[in-house]
Amino acid sequence: MQAIITSWLTEQGIHAPYIVLSSVIIGCLLILLLCSVSFYIAKNYVLALIHKLISTSKNTWDDHLFDHHVFSRISLLVPFVLLLLLTPFFLDAESLLAVVLMVFAKIGICFQVARSISAVLNVINSLYQQKASERYLPLNSTLQVIKLVVYLVATILATSLLLDRSPLYLLSGLGALTAVLILVFQDTIKGLVASIQISANKMVAPGDWIELPKYGADGDVIEIGLNTVKVKNFDNTVTTVPTYALTSDSFKNWRGMLNSGGRRIKRAIVIDLSSIRFYNPEQLETLKSVQLITGYITEKKTEIRQQATQVASGSAAAINTRQLTNIGTFRAYISAYLKQHPKVHHEMTCMVRQLQATEVGLPLELYFFSRDQDWVNYEAIQADIFDHLYAAAPLFHLRVFQHPSGYDWQNAKANADA
Repeated sequence: MQAIITSWLTEQGIHAPYIVLSSVIIGCLLILLLCSVSFYIAKNYVLALIHKLISTSKNTWDDHLFDHHVFSRISLLVPFVLLLLLTPFFLDAESLLAVVLMVFAKIGICFQVARSISAVLNVINSLYQQKASERYLPLNSTLQVIKLVVYLVATILATSLLLDRSPLYLLSGLGALTAVLILVFQDTIKGLVASIQISANKMVAPGDWIELPKYGADGDVIEIGLNTVKVKNFDNTVTTVPTYALTSDSFKNWRGMLNSGGRRIKRAIVIDLSSIRFYNPEQLETLKSVQLITGYITEKKTEIRQQATQVASGSAAAINTRQLTNIGTFRAYISAYLKQHPKVHHEMTCMVRQLQATEVGLPLELYFFSRDQDWVNYEAIQADIFDHLYAAAPLFHLRVFQHPSGYDWQNAKANADA
């Protein structure tokens, strides 16, 4: 073809000193034109035809091939391949320009093949995330390692082409750079080891709710990568955590709670100690109208009468006989209320216990599990239960402790003035 171009230029009357330069320019323009046309056809016609075939197909895996741009990256190989084939056809293969263009084409082919392989690996990861029943296999980390190796091989090949040396010559020199490579890729190596440990011990998987206070992460794991783990917090921010941090630092995984079917509620009501007292018979009679503890009061009164017959006749003081307290009766009411509540998980632990008294009063801690694990519903259930108990406390002649407020001081002053 170069001889044809030279003959044509001679026929056009081009002077001999300019024929070589003109043939080179025309050859480059023809190469550029053919490469551009081939890329245009591949992108606008071949890809359109492939997209049409994929749209009519019943398979889903081929949709992922198109979504992850596998075909578009392969189409970019066409102009580089044509550049490699056409350069010695239109230009002198021994010339510097032809050598540069051919090296450029080979380097482009190397990296474009690497990008195509990377896109195929993305398809594999997408199919795995969509169909895998268990996601403890660190496939994303493994694929990232493969991508790293593919791009490393492409870089070595490109360097060997630029230096006109065998790739084996470059690989032989990597031994001296081992320490440098370990230093550069130390996070990658630690991430790879951590991802294997995470998978083997089933510590965390995408979709798990985890807490890492050290990194300010509290939300769902959306991706476990080779170097980082992405956590979508509940305020819709994303926290990026080093993968090895999941094995070197402690974190809380809420997967067990989600699998159990219940969500724990652990909160205390602080009772004013000065409001705790014994019940007299009249007060117990008024509490019989509370259906949840009617049986409890009847049972306890029977036990008290039986014990009273055993006490000496000269010891009639209340302290010498067994008596019901308002705090104990309130605790029994809370237990009965929780056991009949439809949104409390009755197959899991449910109890009301006293904690050690403090300077602010006596804490009554409620420890139980709700059936609904959804955050909004969970908070609503918790609030409804404690709303009811705060309102019910005065019925048992108990006061819920709170520090005096300005309203309390105003009332005290008004009563003193009166």
